[in-house]
Amino acid sequence: MALPFPFAAIVAQEDMKKALLMAAVEPLLGGVLIFGDRGTGKSTAVRALTELLPPIETRSGCRYNCLPAAPQPACTVCNQPDSLKRPPIVRHRAPMIDLPLGATEDRVCGSLDIEKALVAGEKHFEPGLLAAANRGFLYIDEINLLEDHLVDLLLDAAASGVNVVEREGLSIRHAARFVLVGSGNPEEGDLRPQLLDRFGLSVEVRTIEDLDQRIDVIRRRDAYETDPSAFSKLWAKRDAAIGRRVVAARKILRQVEIPDQVVMRMSQLCLRLGIDGMRGELTLMRACRAAAALAGRTLVTWDDVADIAPMVLCHRLRRDPLDDAGTTPRVERALATISGGHAHG
Repeated sequence: MALPFPFAAIVAQEDMKKALLMAAVEPLLGGVLIFGDRGTGKSTAVRALTELLPPIETRSGCRYNCLPAAPQPACTVCNQPDSLKRPPIVRHRAPMIDLPLGATEDRVCGSLDIEKALVAGEKHFEPGLLAAANRGFLYIDEINLLEDHLVDLLLDAAASGVNVVEREGLSIRHAARFVLVGSGNPEEGDLRPQLLDRFGLSVEVRTIEDLDQRIDVIRRRDAYETDPSAFSKLWAKRDAAIGRRVVAARKILRQVEIPDQVVMRMSQLCLRLGIDGMRGELTLMRACRAAAALAGRTLVTWDDVADIAPMVLCHRLRRDPLDDAGTTPRVERALATISGGHAHG
């Protein structure tokens, strides 16, 4: 299997890298949407991220990525009544599953064999991509071209952490805890606003215009393609350091506090921008906690909010035909007008 391009070697695109790392720390963020030009490293970054993360433990042959100590009822491999017949525990990379655009609902969710159930009285379930992605990442390139009902289904599973398949009175449920990452080119169409709102973070990536950075991209890509193994070794220490940051952040995430004053200003910001519902504030809180944890802190500051607000709120804004400046300037203007300027808790 080809070695993925190292995460630490990706030039620029800081917002994209930060959003992916926050989602790896806090799965409750609800996934990351990456929109931008072709050839800007979207899929490269997603594949590189899984290499940073600690391996997961499961049993050999398990198709649900069960925790060995808590097997899922649907898994016949991990639920052997005789403990001596259970396969050995193995460690492997967090799964990174690609969802092809032409995938059927059965391929995504899994399928029940109705004939076997009726004839032999056996409940036979063929797990789908949601089972394979459990405890890892599900990646959809060109998500704006995926059928809406499938996007709905994926977002529901990502939010609940459970996949339920019901056919002809038969029902199967299994864990589907994964980070959903979608990428696309805006020229090929937008996502519906209702679906946009369900993604926790949204970032735009643009073609790099800085000459030195462009040269860096070309040099690094060329070195990687010439000798992937040597190039990966060159960046291994920096990748490992990022991986340790993610692990450390996960450990302190639930200890991170947000002062009342900062929470109040978050709500003021969402009110000023006319954000519908409460998902904006909740996601902003979770994202800020993840960012603080990644920085090794247990206290969120207003600087965290100012830094992260565009990727949490821009895709939730209503379209304003009278404001042609774009969504990021609207968020930045609102941040600037929140009373008291920067607050540090």
